[in-house]
Amino acid sequence: MSDRPVVIGVAGGTGSGKTSVTRSIIQNFADKTILMIEQDYYYKDQSHLPFEERLKTNYDHPLAFDNDLLIEHLQQLMEEETVQKPVYDYKLHTRSDETIEVEPKEVIIVEGILVLEDERLRDLMDIKVFVDTDADVRIIRRLMRDIKERGRTIDSVIDQYINVVRPMHLQFVEPTKRYADIIIPEGGQNHVAIDLMTTKIQTILQRQTQQQ
Repeated sequence: MSDRPVVIGVAGGTGSGKTSVTRSIIQNFADKTILMIEQDYYYKDQSHLPFEERLKTNYDHPLAFDNDLLIEHLQQLMEEETVQKPVYDYKLHTRSDETIEVEPKEVIIVEGILVLEDERLRDLMDIKVFVDTDADVRIIRRLMRDIKERGRTIDSVIDQYINVVRPMHLQFVEPTKRYADIIIPEGGQNHVAIDLMTTKIQTILQRQTQQQ
C-alpha cells in the first residue's frame, strides 16, 4: 500500500446518482483497491433523545452529521489503521449498537450529499466530485427508493421533499458545487466522466507506485 491513500469526495443532491457513479468506478478496480465510506452512516447518535424528538430530525441539514467522527475515521484510515464504521437505524432514528469493521485501502471514496460542505473534510480530499442531475429526475428516484426500500407513502415523500429536502438542497448542497474539481452531469449514466475518473485514479496510483 502507498504512503497515503487517495481520498475522493463524491457529493450531489439526493437521487443524483452519487452511489451509481462510485460503484461504477469501484467496478474498474480490484476488490482490495477502493473503499467507499458513506456519509449516511455518520448521522449523529440520538439515543439520548425521546423517540418523538428523533422523528423531527432534519437529515438533509449539515448538523445532522457527526463529521467529527467521520474525519477521525478518515484520518485513521489514512494512517493505515482499521476503524469501526457506525451503522444508523432508520427505524429507531438513532445509531445502532452494531458497527462495521473497515480496513484501509489505496483509494477512499467519501460519498454523501454534504461531503463537500465541511472545509475540514474538503482539506482531506485529493479529488472533489459533484454529481449534478436535474431536480425532476432526482425527485422521481427518491420517490421510487423511499417507497420500495423504506415503506414510505407517495404523499409523505413528496411532503418531505417540498418542505425539507428541496430547501436544504438549495441552501446547503447546491452551493458546494463550487468546491468541485469535477462536475459529472447525469450521474451513473455519464460513462465518459466515469472512464475519465477511473483513468485519473489509475494514473495517481501508478505515480505513487513509481515513487516508492
